[in-house]
Order: sequence, then structure tokens, then C-alpha cells
Amino acid sequence: MAETLEVFASNLKLLCSFYPSIAEVTRRLGVNRSQFNKYLTGRHRPSPHLLRRLCDFFGVEDYEIFLPHEQFRQIVALRPQDRNATAPLDQSAHNPHLAALMRASSPTQLARYCGYYFEYSYSMSKPGKILRSLAYIGEEGDQVYHQRIERLTPPGAVRRPIHCKYKGVTLFLHDRLFLIDYESLTANEVSQTILYPAYQNRITRLTGLKMGAAAREQRTPACTRVLWDYLGRNIQPGRAFRHCGLYSPDDPEIDASILPLIDNSRTGDPFAFVAEAQ
Repeated sequence: MAETLEVFASNLKLLCSFYPSIAEVTRRLGVNRSQFNKYLTGRHRPSPHLLRRLCDFFGVEDYEIFLPHEQFRQIVALRPQDRNATAPLDQSAHNPHLAALMRASSPTQLARYCGYYFEYSYSMSKPGKILRSLAYIGEEGDQVYHQRIERLTPPGAVRRPIHCKYKGVTLFLHDRLFLIDYESLTANEVSQTILYPAYQNRITRLTGLKMGAAAREQRTPACTRVLWDYLGRNIQPGRAFRHCGLYSPDDPEIDASILPLIDNSRTGDPFAFVAEAQ
């Protein structure tokens, strides 16, 4: 029990670190500061009702907040405030080719794409299932990076969810967005996504192709059509992530207009697999 409370306290401290102060958190929650300090020190566990309030406020599941701290940290690390987790790939002399691409990219044009997205594609690991993931594009100085995190189980599944987290660099080259990343939890995969830009003033959806290796024993290389649905710059990422996971194509959670844009069963070119443009 003491170990469980210690883990909960560590995870709660991490969640609070995304806010200016503990006082700000308790004020917004309407919780007594001295009582809240007992949770932060691992002396008390909140009641089931207050625990649900805490989890809803921070946008996490109640079972997640009791996960081992390192696993929990990886789940919530998509937040842009976590600069250690979101630092772009090294562009030192060890990566001269990447540095050259970064110089050729246009951060000014990329800036308008910063924010959160739901990413939709057919799962490379679970044939026939649609994978809804959470992605983020952000700025770090004069550079642009991105992250996306996948939950390879249905939303709300009782069993422990399987997560994949990708981090990498974002480039704007010759009127296309190029996202190059690696699976940061295991470092066993590099993937690339190429998206059409938004030609309207308001960003809503971006479509393109994603290439990677299926998270199965065979590690089969695969390419799939993909759609990024813009959520905004200021959202609660934990709450959005609760809606991520594997869905059936006929699930009412999946907008029917998305299906033809990620359909991999047809191609307009007999010599290449091409993306569906909006």
C-alpha cells in the first residue's frame, strides 16, 4: 500500500508540474491545499470521487495514475511543456545531412501547422482496424519537431494498453510536410509521413502517406494512407488521448468522411501507391 501511494504521489507531482504552481492546481480543482499536500507526499489516497475529479482534470485514466512512474511519464510526455521529452533530434556535425534539410525547410510556413491532431490510419499491426493516435507539432527555438503516441488497444480496454511513442523532426520542403521520426520507447523503428499542406486559411485536415514497420514479430514494412485531423493549439492532451486506440471502421466514433481518405484498397495509379488528396 505504501509503495502504491508513493507511485501515485510521484505521478501526481509530474502532472502538477505542467501548471505554474500547486496553488493554481488546487484553486482550479477547488481542493484544500493542506489536504492536497498529503496526496503529494504519499500520506493519503484521495477518495474514489476525488480521484475521479483529479483524473478528469488532468486528462488521464484512474488506472494510469497508479502505473509505474517511468511508464506514466512516457504516457503524459506528449505535453509540449516537457521540453526534455520533446527536444528535436540532434543537428550537430554528426548529422550534416539532417542539418542541411533543416536549413532548406521553412519554419515560417511550418508555424501555422503547430498544434494537436488526431491521426487516423489503418493499423499496420491489427489488419482491418483503424488506429486513432494523438500527434503534436511544436516549435523549439527556430526548429519544428513533432510527436505522436499510439494506443494499440481499444479505448477503455481493461487490459494494460500497449503504447508506441514517436518523436522526430518536421520539415516543409517544396510544398509538402515531411515528418521523420523514431519509436522512442524501444528505438527499433524509423518511420516517415508525408502530408499535403492545407490550402485553405483554416487548417482542418491533412492527408498523405505513412511508411513504417508493423509492430508484429515479422516487422513487416508497410505503407498506409493517413489523415491528420486538427484539434487546436490549446487542448488537454491527456483527455484527448483517452479517445485514442483501435476502432472498427463502422464505429460511430469514426467520422464516415474519413474512411475514403484512408482507404488502402484502391489506387489511381497502377505503378505507385499514392495519397488521397483532400
